[in-house]
Amino acid sequence: MDYLTRSMMAFCGGSFCSSYGKACGLEGILYSNTCVNHFLVISITVLLFFAFLMNFARKSAMISMQTLFQLSSPLKISSIIFNGCLGFAYLGLGLWMLEEKLGRGDGFFPLHVWLVVFSQGFSWILISFVASIRAKQLGEAFIKVWSGVASVFAAFLCISSVLGILLARVISVRIVLDLLTLPGAIMLLLCAFKGSLEDYDTLAGSLYAPLSNDSYTKSNSSDMFVTPFSNAGFVSRISFWWLNSLMKKGCEKPLDEKDIPHMGEMDRAECRYFMFLEQLSRQLQSSHTTSPSFFRAIVSCHKKEILVSGLFALLKVLTLSAGPMLLNAFIKVSVGMGTFKYEGYVLALGMFLVKFLESLSQRQWHFRTRMLGLQIRSLLSAAVYQKQLRLSSLAKLIHSSGEIMNYVTVDAYRIGEFPVWFHQTWTTCLQLCIALVILYHAVGLATISSMVVIVLTVLCNAPVAKLQHKFQTRLMEAQDERLKAMSEALVNMKVLKLYAWETHFKKVIEVLREEECKWLSAFQLQRAYNSFLFWSSPVVVSAATFLTCYLMEIPLYPSNVFTFVATLRLVQDPVRSIPDVIGAFIQAKVAFGRIVKFLDSEELQSGNIRKSCSGNVEHPIVIKSASFSWDGNPSKLTLRNINLELKPGEKIAICGEVGSGKSTLLAAILGEVPNTEGMIQVFGKIAYVSQNAWIQTGTVQENILFGSAMNKQKYQEALERCSLVKDLDVLPFGDLTVVGERGVNLSGGQKQRVQLARALYQDAEIYLLDDPFSAVDAHTATSLFNDYVTGALSSKTVLLVTHQVDFLPAFDSILLMSEGEVLRSAPYHELMVSSKEFQDLVNAHKDTADPESLEKLVSHKTCMRAREIHDTCINNQQKITKSSGEDQLIKKEEKESGDTGLKPYLQYLNQNKGFLYSSLAALSHIIFISGQISQNSWMAANVQNPQVSTLRLITVYLAIGCSTAIFLLSRSVFVVVLGLQSSKSLFSQLLNCLFRAPMSFFDSTPLGRILSRVSSDLSIVDLDVPFSLIFSISATLNAYSNLGILAFITWQVLFVSIPMVYLTIRLQAYYLNSAKELMRINGTTKSLVANHLSESVSGAVTIRAFQEEDRFFAKNLELIDSNASPFFHNFAASEWLIQRIETMGAAVLSTSALVMALLPPGTFSSGLVGMALSYGFSLNMSLVFSVENQCTLANYIISVERLNQYMHISSEAPEIVGGNRPPPNWPVIGKVELRDLKIRYRPDTPLVLQGISCTFEGGHKIGIVGRTGSGKTTLIGALFRLIEPSGGKIIIDGLNIATIGLHDLRSRFGIIPQDPTLFHGSVRYNLDPLGQHSDLEIWEVLEKCQLREVVQEKEQGLDSLVVEDGSNWSMGQRQLFCLGRALLRKSRILVLDEATASIDNTTDAILQKTIRTEFIDCTVITVAHRIPTVMDCTKVLGISDGKLVEYDTPMKLMKTEGSLFGELVKEYWSHTVNAD
Repeated sequence: MDYLTRSMMAFCGGSFCSSYGKACGLEGILYSNTCVNHFLVISITVLLFFAFLMNFARKSAMISMQTLFQLSSPLKISSIIFNGCLGFAYLGLGLWMLEEKLGRGDGFFPLHVWLVVFSQGFSWILISFVASIRAKQLGEAFIKVWSGVASVFAAFLCISSVLGILLARVISVRIVLDLLTLPGAIMLLLCAFKGSLEDYDTLAGSLYAPLSNDSYTKSNSSDMFVTPFSNAGFVSRISFWWLNSLMKKGCEKPLDEKDIPHMGEMDRAECRYFMFLEQLSRQLQSSHTTSPSFFRAIVSCHKKEILVSGLFALLKVLTLSAGPMLLNAFIKVSVGMGTFKYEGYVLALGMFLVKFLESLSQRQWHFRTRMLGLQIRSLLSAAVYQKQLRLSSLAKLIHSSGEIMNYVTVDAYRIGEFPVWFHQTWTTCLQLCIALVILYHAVGLATISSMVVIVLTVLCNAPVAKLQHKFQTRLMEAQDERLKAMSEALVNMKVLKLYAWETHFKKVIEVLREEECKWLSAFQLQRAYNSFLFWSSPVVVSAATFLTCYLMEIPLYPSNVFTFVATLRLVQDPVRSIPDVIGAFIQAKVAFGRIVKFLDSEELQSGNIRKSCSGNVEHPIVIKSASFSWDGNPSKLTLRNINLELKPGEKIAICGEVGSGKSTLLAAILGEVPNTEGMIQVFGKIAYVSQNAWIQTGTVQENILFGSAMNKQKYQEALERCSLVKDLDVLPFGDLTVVGERGVNLSGGQKQRVQLARALYQDAEIYLLDDPFSAVDAHTATSLFNDYVTGALSSKTVLLVTHQVDFLPAFDSILLMSEGEVLRSAPYHELMVSSKEFQDLVNAHKDTADPESLEKLVSHKTCMRAREIHDTCINNQQKITKSSGEDQLIKKEEKESGDTGLKPYLQYLNQNKGFLYSSLAALSHIIFISGQISQNSWMAANVQNPQVSTLRLITVYLAIGCSTAIFLLSRSVFVVVLGLQSSKSLFSQLLNCLFRAPMSFFDSTPLGRILSRVSSDLSIVDLDVPFSLIFSISATLNAYSNLGILAFITWQVLFVSIPMVYLTIRLQAYYLNSAKELMRINGTTKSLVANHLSESVSGAVTIRAFQEEDRFFAKNLELIDSNASPFFHNFAASEWLIQRIETMGAAVLSTSALVMALLPPGTFSSGLVGMALSYGFSLNMSLVFSVENQCTLANYIISVERLNQYMHISSEAPEIVGGNRPPPNWPVIGKVELRDLKIRYRPDTPLVLQGISCTFEGGHKIGIVGRTGSGKTTLIGALFRLIEPSGGKIIIDGLNIATIGLHDLRSRFGIIPQDPTLFHGSVRYNLDPLGQHSDLEIWEVLEKCQLREVVQEKEQGLDSLVVEDGSNWSMGQRQLFCLGRALLRKSRILVLDEATASIDNTTDAILQKTIRTEFIDCTVITVAHRIPTVMDCTKVLGISDGKLVEYDTPMKLMKTEGSLFGELVKEYWSHTVNAD
């Protein structure tokens, strides 16, 4: 024991206390001038040294002296020099102190005084040494942990030094050195992480090879213009200097996409996604689980970024908390209680440095977390896209295309916004803890009441947070439902217009929107409650604390009152942001849950079916006793007991009735349908042509090449074999013509032939063709069959689904299918002899016309003559001069340019009394601020006034605070009302405009552009704009009130504050030049991501069939990066601006303090000094909140701008013309007169119909025939006024259809459109969406349509499910549904636009009979490629190249030499003759 006492005496000189006797015991650890503090510092130094020594000894065998040191970056060199100088300064100081001590004859004791300085000197020289070593030599993990401990140690030294100053009232050289240790340690920490990143960069190329050669090339080329951030030095990154060039360019001219640099290699979606996959695979290997944690994988990928941003957040909290302590010291200086002569100047300088360091740390914290959010967003967007390419058919029923769109455009973005708030959760708690310590020093035990109020506030929020989670979940579900309905309506807008169903579908969407608004209202009211709770909490905290002070008789002085007020003002902004943190957390949690559920969905197992082959294969396709079910359920089989073996080069035709399983068999070969029993194997490359043509937005050439390299000879051959050469000649830009989404500006036949060309160009081994000839005329079908199937594919294995029996004799074998089974498989002639079902199928149309008589009527010479006419027409077609892409159908997405000023804000506030609600909210906040200023002014003026009792002082203070809190509640309520009313109004106008837009708008606008507006943009307007608007106004009012108080008390500060305000406004304008353009480009690039996703979802089967998933995924990654880059530079620009404004704010505060220090003590009352500086300290934060909110609002308001672009589309003619409505029974006769009808699609394009004149008598059956692309469907469009005539008119029963409303016109016609369309819902809903017919009527119609048995077999009958696009029904069945709609409507005029193209001949014959019976007195206008369909028509109209070439009875036309119809009949029946 004596030994311990002597040791303590030798080390401490008798006491662990400071020489001032105020810091004793364990709390003395916090003060830099106590022995216990010195003991702790020396102990940590020794531990750091030994930890380094042991690790160095352990690694010495592996360390190479040649590669030990690395001086690669300016940051490393700066760290080595700075820390080295600091270490030598400590050693020099230690030697000087020891010399002084020995000179005075004091000896070496006590040791702690000089030993602590020596120990710190050695430790910082060691830190300098560690900074120079290559990270991987000592181990990355060790370097990071060791550096982290050194940084925490340095932070402790800083805090203890500041507390030491406050206790001792003396600043020494050692304390200054202690304060400098923190930046030195942080530089070391940055070196540690940056060093590991550099080492990682060298490996990145080998770890993550690009997806394909194309993406690799693009990646390399893009490196030529990578963001300067990726190569910026330490100082440039800290100060955002690297952004100056882009900001300057944005000021000189409006930024364009090509001005924005690409993302750095490590920040690209490809790199982040593969890092994520690597983490998932590690989890699978380590834990042997089948379902790895996506959350853990994401955290593992980004733990370094989370840690570094967390350290900056910690530094920000520490520097922020130093403010009130400096304020306390300054108030004492102002009343003459300073400890040394120039303490005021030192404190003023200290205030500037503290605020400057706070600014640097907060900006890096926010920038890095936003960067982290962007990386996570890119990663999740890529993961969702990759998943949808592999989604099983069952999973597609759960996740519709609209929902998948939502996962990327809304959910991934919400998750990307969360990291910004993540550190706020623990920093707010830490700030509150530090604040409570400061408050304890200021008001003693009264702090307990502050703590109780804060705890109660958080507890009050707990049940609300659960409710908010529930409301957010319901809101997202409602949003999904609404988006699904909108997506379906927009995709099928042409069908809605033809049936005059727009109003009904619009009402359905409006009902879904009302449900969404109900949950939106609930969610926003919860946010308003949270906002009120946390904004009012500082008022309640101060009330409770001062009341406790009175009850406990704790004296109130300016120093402790305004230390308390300043501390409260500093924590009130983080406390007020708690609702936002909670909201962001809940939104991210819900969004992440939805995405995880999607990523966990069932995938296709096609890899087990398709095998790669090397060399010759005996059987490319082998199916043995296999059964298949779309939903994977063995009890609900779609195909049963299928046996099929194909030899190389074999040609197989598949035929059968509608719904017999023909298309499903092809899907099973592609691996799309789960195999429940038996075996299926496919060897070789497949080319697939779907029944419903899938065309991408892009040029015709891009659609044909489909990612393959251009081979001119092969490409030209593909065009010739697919009869596309002449079609391309008449397109305005040939094969460089941009085709719209889903090929809207191509005819049905042209789309199919582009698909056929795409398949041929791929040069595959196996060709799966799903009824490709149904959309083309007989002549083209013949040409295609001869040149394509029997010519180009002569050596290929072919499976062709067809309803056209003409081509069947040419096949090696025919599969006859019925009800999911193969009835017979044999060559044509064998089947004709042995199968009654096959005979019925082939002979279905033989009674329509006699081939022998036709042979006599139409000679071979006539046939040749007709072909010459056709060629001449084509050659004489007007040639259109090739010009720039500006004349293309699909325009580049429009966006505003330059400064639009207040226009978008006014657009938002002009909705539903928006100005009134926003003004009331702003007024409420002004009253609240005035109340706060009155409170603090009352306290400042009377805290030392002996005539005002403490009770009265506190009572008035509380009364003002509580009365103004009511206005916070009113502000929150007005904001919610403003948001809801504006959102409802904007959506209503947008919906009306979209549903009233002409078809030309939908033809030229990719769906992704519209969907990105009604999903992500609308979500921002719903949730973010109202609160962002009021917070922007509130924060700006707060900032200027703070500045006003400071200027009022110390008017001299106006010399600095006026230039600062001016510079702030100029800087903000300079920033907005670039920021607005960046945000607009962000919007347009987001549309490209959405559009590509939308197309990929609809074409997933084709993409998988051609095994092009990697290319499409690479394209998606490229689009994600092009969207990420403007977003990245936008938030970097925001930090660039705020950092400069914060620095100016720090200058204003320190100037104000300097003015007070220069003037003699007593010039200002201590109360006013306290009030001025408490407002001054929060000036920085309020300025930042003001600018941040204004910048955020400026970004969010772009969404209003984008919505507004589609709120002023030129609309169609009115739905109803009040003064000119047709009689209720119109049309009575059904007489249709075409008088010199001229149609062009756009003003700058040639005529598509060139002056057609003819009359369809009432009750006549009119057939319209012509080659593919001749204008048949355009004529039908003109009849329904989908396209308005540019000349001439159409008169029906004496009424010019151009004079009546569109609804009155379209609702009186019946139509069976070219593309059969079904909607998500029930069978009943699809036949009668308006609910105008009874079940009995619907069953009768189903029987006439040959669908009754199919529907009855389903458990739910008329309520049976029809999924999106009707994909759970065959194409033929869908067309039968469309016939059912026409039968229910019973219109006087019926239009059949190739209505039976997708059904077999037998069903076609029955249906033609049904139509003849049911519509016996009606005018029936039939567009058909199947000649028997129009053979019994009263008259036939022949169109060629938009001109009427003939109009007469079928028999007369067949006798006329050179007749187009005669030629078509000859071509059609020649195949039948050959077949026989």
